[in-house]
Amino acid sequence: MRSETGESGAPVPVGAKALAGAPVKGPVSALADGVARAAEGTKATGALARGPAHSVYGALDLGTNNCRLLVAKPSRRGFVVIDAFSRIIRLGEGVLSSGKLSDAAMKRTVDALRVCADKMRRRGVTRSRLIATEACRVATNSAEFMDRVQNETGLKLEIVGRETEAKLAVSGCASLLDRNCDWALVFDIGGGSSELIWLDLKRLGRGRRTLHDRAEIQNCVAAWTSLPIGVVSLAERHGGRDVTPANYEAMVEDVMVALRGFESQHRFGERVTEGSAHFLGTSGTVTTISGIHLKLPAYERSRVDGCWLSERDVRTVSNDLIAMSYADRVAQPCIGHERADLVLAGCAILEALLRMWPCERLRVADRGLREGILTTLMAEDGHERRSAPRPQRRRRRGGGQPHPGRG
Repeated sequence: MRSETGESGAPVPVGAKALAGAPVKGPVSALADGVARAAEGTKATGALARGPAHSVYGALDLGTNNCRLLVAKPSRRGFVVIDAFSRIIRLGEGVLSSGKLSDAAMKRTVDALRVCADKMRRRGVTRSRLIATEACRVATNSAEFMDRVQNETGLKLEIVGRETEAKLAVSGCASLLDRNCDWALVFDIGGGSSELIWLDLKRLGRGRRTLHDRAEIQNCVAAWTSLPIGVVSLAERHGGRDVTPANYEAMVEDVMVALRGFESQHRFGERVTEGSAHFLGTSGTVTTISGIHLKLPAYERSRVDGCWLSERDVRTVSNDLIAMSYADRVAQPCIGHERADLVLAGCAILEALLRMWPCERLRVADRGLREGILTTLMAEDGHERRSAPRPQRRRRRGGGQPHPGRG
């Protein structure tokens, strides 16, 4: 299983110390004064004030299933992660049937957000963006929940739209794109929704070395969509513990139905058959499949992030998981009890993508929205111009070793 700190980005230095700052008034009041202003891009005061230049950044992604935080500093190659946090909180549990965030789910989430607030304060975050996604978009009591979070943790969350979520996912994993391909499908399978972004990589130009340029990657977006289907909602609809081949096919068909309108409008199936294409997946589904494929005794981000899987690799793992009992899935070191009832729903979503747009190669990204937030904030502050990354060597089409990158 993933650890709760150091999950993404560069390894957290063991001896890294929090930056010294002014005395704080307490976790809630200090963060209310500092983090809220930091998230708005203004000069922070109190515990988080660190001079005119932003030097420590925070990115929080509160999803339907997970609460994730990265704290990072700009570097010559992009940024270096100095702290991280990830916890499964299942905020969206039951929202599909009730339309509301449950009391238990809100309590679990607030507890996790307190940890994030403490980490941001101790690390001296000077600018941040704290986003909430599908569960908060659809729940009727999300405003009440947002107020509770601010009152109890000092964190001011921002509910972002699906387009913003899709664009941040692209920015977060852009360095893993194979720009020798003509097309790439970037997808993020979440708990309550799945974002799909088709990129026309021909717009980059073969001789250019600016894949890390956030604006240029956004210019490659040919079309995007957000499916109101994620691993939590799909598992709640069809059952996630005892999954039969028939249950699994029903899940796949649900996703296929949701995809057909998008495909009929844009016809990417025809486009990708005429040129080279690859998938780039940023989600717990693809990282879990990769860890199982690699037979890892414990999840290891350095082995997973940036690795390539074939279509056959993906389906072999999925078929093996369908044949397992719930207890067998729990025993898998890259799944565990927290994901065992959700993993097959994720596999079904990925299977639907492969049926709709057959593709031989999939690259795995253990990075996404948080890295996209950090990239965006630092670019806005000019760090990307001051510390441009060194160009990577061009690889032959379909060959070469994957470069893991750091976001």
